[in-house]
Amino acid sequence: MSKIIKVIKNPRKAIRFLLNNLLKSVAPLIKDDTLYIKLKWKLSMDYPLNLDNPTTFSEKLQWLKLHDHNPDYIKMVDKVEAKKYVASIIGEEFIIPTIGVYNTVEEINFDELPNQFVLKCTHDSNGMVICKDKKTFDIDRAKEKLKKGLGQSYYCLNREWPYKNVKPRIIAEQFMSEDEQKAELKDYKWFCFNGEPEYLFIATDRFTNGEQTKFDFYDSSFNHLPIINGHPNASVEIKKPESFEHMKEIAARLSQNIPHVRVDLYDIKGKIYFGELTFYHWSGFMPFDPHEWDVKFGELITMPHGRE
Repeated sequence: MSKIIKVIKNPRKAIRFLLNNLLKSVAPLIKDDTLYIKLKWKLSMDYPLNLDNPTTFSEKLQWLKLHDHNPDYIKMVDKVEAKKYVASIIGEEFIIPTIGVYNTVEEINFDELPNQFVLKCTHDSNGMVICKDKKTFDIDRAKEKLKKGLGQSYYCLNREWPYKNVKPRIIAEQFMSEDEQKAELKDYKWFCFNGEPEYLFIATDRFTNGEQTKFDFYDSSFNHLPIINGHPNASVEIKKPESFEHMKEIAARLSQNIPHVRVDLYDIKGKIYFGELTFYHWSGFMPFDPHEWDVKFGELITMPHGRE
């Protein structure tokens, strides 16, 4: 509701909001990926899209969607297969334990799940359900959210190529938290370029009732950067974790020979866990403030050739 109120107060944002929802509704009818990307870009960004000679980070992400079709990316974005892929590189000890994998909501036996668990769709980034206590857990609401997630095509909505061939499933994972009461985990999201972790942002307050998600950007030496990208900065100082350098090493190993991938990691009581691999941060449709950081990030992507 607060998001709707904000766009109503700004007529330009209100128009973009309405047009974006219209584009979303007709997305399955638009088969031309380039056309769709151009339309969504027009409704999301404040500068012209140049696909012939992309220079900014956001422009290059659109180019990579259209041209960098490495088949390995498919398993790397599948939340089930990615665990196997990552474990083969850095080891099982960094993988959050899987409880079960289901093709449909009906396959889930909630009675057999532990008191705390996480359910999420394997082919998108929004269909997540967290259970901290089965006594108060709304199973019907959870099923509704998961069914909606299973029916959504992340490829169709954002034209992120790797998701086109990911089988929609549901994965149940062990609930991971700093303590038994909180669902909040700091998420360390590393921007890597051909095996070099250059920047990261830390996501906080994502699952805290009444709080807005916070993003704080840092360089690879943990210097805070003046960047706003989709969410405001945290109001309190975030301390550098003791595992920072180890996380950087893991991010480097998981991003070798890839023009760009974001490696998401957790630090839970000093132990590092793998989160996910993300090829298109915000799908490349979220402005950087100030814009110069869109340019700086873009300079770090060396465009591949001969890959389609």
